[in-house]
Amino acid sequence: MRMYDIIHKKRDGRVLSPQEIQFWIEGVVNGTVPDYQSSALLMAIYYQGMTDDEAGELTVAMANSGEQVDLSAIDGIKVDKHSTGGVGDKTTMIIAPMAAACGVSIAKMSGRGLGHTGGTIDKLESIPGFKTDLSREQFIENVKRIGAAVVSQSGNLCPADKKLYALRDVTATVESIPLIAASVMSKKIASGADRILLDVKKGSGAFVKTAEQAEKLASIMKSIGEKAGRKTEAMITDMDNPLGYCIGNALEIIEVCETLQGKGPKDLTDLCVELAAHMIYLGERASSLEEGREKAKSSITNGSAFAKLKEIVSAQGGDVSYIEDNSLFPLSAIHYEMKSIQSGEIQSIDAEACGIAAMTLGAGRETKTSEIDYGAGIILCRKKGEHVEAGEVLAKFYSESKEKCLAAEKILQQAFKIKIN
Repeated sequence: MRMYDIIHKKRDGRVLSPQEIQFWIEGVVNGTVPDYQSSALLMAIYYQGMTDDEAGELTVAMANSGEQVDLSAIDGIKVDKHSTGGVGDKTTMIIAPMAAACGVSIAKMSGRGLGHTGGTIDKLESIPGFKTDLSREQFIENVKRIGAAVVSQSGNLCPADKKLYALRDVTATVESIPLIAASVMSKKIASGADRILLDVKKGSGAFVKTAEQAEKLASIMKSIGEKAGRKTEAMITDMDNPLGYCIGNALEIIEVCETLQGKGPKDLTDLCVELAAHMIYLGERASSLEEGREKAKSSITNGSAFAKLKEIVSAQGGDVSYIEDNSLFPLSAIHYEMKSIQSGEIQSIDAEACGIAAMTLGAGRETKTSEIDYGAGIILCRKKGEHVEAGEVLAKFYSESKEKCLAAEKILQQAFKIKIN
């Protein structure tokens, strides 16, 4: 079997056999398949697609490429959640404490930034001292003791996906439904949770743009999960506009803290209540989704969710003083205000452009070796549906250089669609 022939076959739109997929994934892990051949095959898959069976075989091959996590030492139902990514999507850091405060065990493995979207691990690592590379024993112990832990994908968990994830990020092959489905579900299956909640984003700031694509992705991932014996639910949520006001690592942690204290943006709070309600219901800590919603809301109003966030941060080595006093976060040195060039009502804010602007400021990775500036990012000062006057501030930028701010401004000005009065 040769990679050349496998690439040629998929390039021409033919179906790969389970043996060919297994050969590729084994070669990715043991290094016999070079990056340039994997990149070529990824691009062929991007253009030609995969059947549901191919996507399922790819998922199984990646899930079996490394260790499988055994969570049986944790009593009760373990629930995991995954978002397909979006701009300003900091929901994991909000709903994990909410659900854990309601008695659900959350054993969460998350990723770093992919494309223009920020990764949960990058955001958490903006908290000084926060460790995402816990040992398997410490990970399980934290879940048993406080109800939740969020860690990075270990080197031995789905190593094939880890390599392909980085390649997709820099070869413009992120937005492929079968590749997204296989990547997400291989990690979820290998991570050992009993039940899985999928937050499938659609819109300009998501990897899938249309409702039809989102429904297809949700259907494939749910089917893969159920076949693997994991009860799986999927929600399709909007990502045409950025979620919340903050885009960037430390900035998003600040917004997480505000939301868990009942002071967060309505769009972010409402979504997190709905996601947490599903997790609470999946974890059998509520007899209905409506009861789950009430419990989720109560975890914010009674302070238990914010207290749980501090427990999680402390248990993973983070400096809790930054959670208690967000002014301690060191934001990037250059502060820049982008002002509106016209008056009117904001019709929409293109989420993808916001993500690219934030990446330009230093908050994301342009290549897999790029260094992230944790203090860089954007605070939106106006949202969809609001009125703005010419000269008023639309957004605040944080970056290490004025040049990056000016470059980001060119991108973000185009993101605001304003109806002139």
